[in-house]
Amino acid sequence: MPQPYDLITMGRIGVDLYPLQTGVPLARVETFGKYLGGSASNVAVAAARLGRRTAVVTRTGRDAFGDYLHLALRDFGVDDRWVTAVPGLPTPVTFCEILPPDDFPLYFYRQPKAPDLELRLDDIDMDAIGRARVFWTTGTGLCAEPSRETTLAALEYRAKSGTTVLDLDWRPMFWAGRTGSAAEEARPVYARALAHATVAIGNLEECEIATGEREPHAAARALLARGVELAVVKQGPAGVLAVRRDGTRAEVPPVRVDVVNGLGAGDAFGGAMVHGILAGWELARVMRFANAAGAIVAARLACSSAMPYAAEVDALLDGHAPGPEARPGPWPGPWPGADGGRGPGAAR
Repeated sequence: MPQPYDLITMGRIGVDLYPLQTGVPLARVETFGKYLGGSASNVAVAAARLGRRTAVVTRTGRDAFGDYLHLALRDFGVDDRWVTAVPGLPTPVTFCEILPPDDFPLYFYRQPKAPDLELRLDDIDMDAIGRARVFWTTGTGLCAEPSRETTLAALEYRAKSGTTVLDLDWRPMFWAGRTGSAAEEARPVYARALAHATVAIGNLEECEIATGEREPHAAARALLARGVELAVVKQGPAGVLAVRRDGTRAEVPPVRVDVVNGLGAGDAFGGAMVHGILAGWELARVMRFANAAGAIVAARLACSSAMPYAAEVDALLDGHAPGPEARPGPWPGPWPGADGGRGPGAAR
């Protein structure tokens, strides 16, 4: 029997087209860089950069952008065996404006429907998900069928084994236009997912959508009351609060960097948090490491290719400024889909 994965993520994937000019409105941008994107996929990349054996479960279009995403995942050392194509739907593309220090509007092109929302039970390997040391799902995966029931079924199958993470990942534009307001529709669905998760992670707005509470400590208590063992509340400039059911807590201030692009920092945080949990670190150390990983990505242009290696995170924690982002591939060893080998080793 093959070794279990350190991390399997399930959810969004797409192509990010980021301006190569910063501080310029999108209408005036002339050149763009192409990158792998999507929160679940970025988290898998972030953990792979830290030496973890990772895979992602998602869907693309049957097109050139879908082919690119397979190549990018392999270059990053992420197993793509459960990335399948949906005929007739285009691979999503996302544009952003980069207006530092704190304005990074996103423009999602996921019409008529994103392929990753077409995930069905036949597309997932329940045995692999059940055996993974960490399973990571997102709120986006809950916004539409059949992905919603597939995600909930995978969470239920896990039955809280190992570490099961729900990234609240609130994107109201993916929910709006169905029954009632987006928030009213989302909250009971989040409640169903939280009942099967052991870790919940989100920023203040996401916590409010999921629980009705926005004050950080109240939000953490509300998440714990919904069944998780660890609540992680990202507070932007105020840092991060993490609280365990047993009362253990950590409040960690942000790591100060010159922000280039704040997008993707939360995904770096997530991958680094997974790494720290798997390493068995105490809670405060996990949060400090994850905060620093997120800060490094915020100081770089891209998301996936900006994910740091462990030595870079340690250097920042030791007081050294983050260097330029590492470029993807080629992967320095066998990628995990080949033989199970492992490679080298915050708000969104």
